[in-house]
Amino acid sequence: MLPALKPIAMKERVSLVFIEKGQIDVKDGAFVVIDETGIRTHIPVGSIACIMLEPGTRVSHHAAALAARAGTLLVWVGEAGVRLYASGQPGGARSDRLLYQAKLALDDTARLKVVRKMYEFRFGEKPPERRSVEQLRGIEGARVRKLYQLLAKQAGVEWKGRNYDTTDWDTSDMPNRCISSATACLYGISEAAVLAAGYAPAIGFIHTGKPLSFVYDIADLFKFADIIPHAFKIAAKNYRDPEREVRLMCRDIFRQTKILKKIIPTIEEVLAAGELEVPKPAEDMITPAIPNPESIGDVGHRS
Repeated sequence: MLPALKPIAMKERVSLVFIEKGQIDVKDGAFVVIDETGIRTHIPVGSIACIMLEPGTRVSHHAAALAARAGTLLVWVGEAGVRLYASGQPGGARSDRLLYQAKLALDDTARLKVVRKMYEFRFGEKPPERRSVEQLRGIEGARVRKLYQLLAKQAGVEWKGRNYDTTDWDTSDMPNRCISSATACLYGISEAAVLAAGYAPAIGFIHTGKPLSFVYDIADLFKFADIIPHAFKIAAKNYRDPEREVRLMCRDIFRQTKILKKIIPTIEEVLAAGELEVPKPAEDMITPAIPNPESIGDVGHRS
C-alpha cells in the first residue's frame, strides 16, 4: 500500500557511503546492513548517490532491486576502495542523450570542441589554438605531472611519480595509495551522475577503450580542485589507516563543495561546446504506448 518510489534528484543526495562485512537486505521496508551478531544498521538508500561495497558484503536480490528503483548506484570495490570490480546501473541511458553523446564523439570537429572545453574547465584558461586532441592530451599530461609535483612539495611528501600496480595496490607508496583511494571515490559519484544524466559511461572524449571512459573524463575535471591536494596532506601525516582517512576526507569534501550539484550541469556544459543538436527521433519510430510517469529524479533515472 506504499506509494511508488520516485528517485531523488542527484543534486539533493549525499555523495557516497562504504559498507563492509555485512549482509545487505530489506527488512520492514528499510534498506539495512545486518552484521554477524544480527544488529541492523539502516541506510537511507534513496538519498545516497553511490554505495561502495567492500569485501565481506553480501547483497540480497530484494536490496539490489530497491537500490535500482531508488536510483542508487551499487559499486563492488576491493579493500580500501581502490579496485572496482562491478557496478549495478541505477538508471538507464536515454536514447536521445546516448545518440547525442555518440554523435559528438564520432564527429572530429565536435569532439575537439568538447575536449577544448574540458581543458578550459580544468585549467581555467583556453588551450592553444590549432591543436589536435592528441596534442592537447600531451599538453594536459605535462601540466598534470607538474601539478602532482607541486602539490606533493606543498604537502611535504616525497613524490616519485604516479606509479601503481592494479593487480597489487599494496606495493604502491603512500602518496599513490592515497591518490588511488581518493580517485576511486570520485569515480563512483561521477559514474552515478553520468547515468543519472542519461549518458553512457563508456563513450569518452579524451579517454577511450574502457567501460568508464566518460566517467574518467568528467572526474578529471574536479580531481585537482580539492581531492588530490587533500590526499597528499593525508599521505604526509602517516596515518595508521590512510585509505580510511581518505574516504572520510572525500565524504566531507563532497558535502562541503556540493559537488553533486555541479557534476551534471558540467556534463551538459562541456557537451554543449560541441555545438551539435540532440538528435530527434525518426518520424517512423514508434513512441511509447504508455507515457513515462513524471519523476522528481534526473532524466536518466528509470521511472
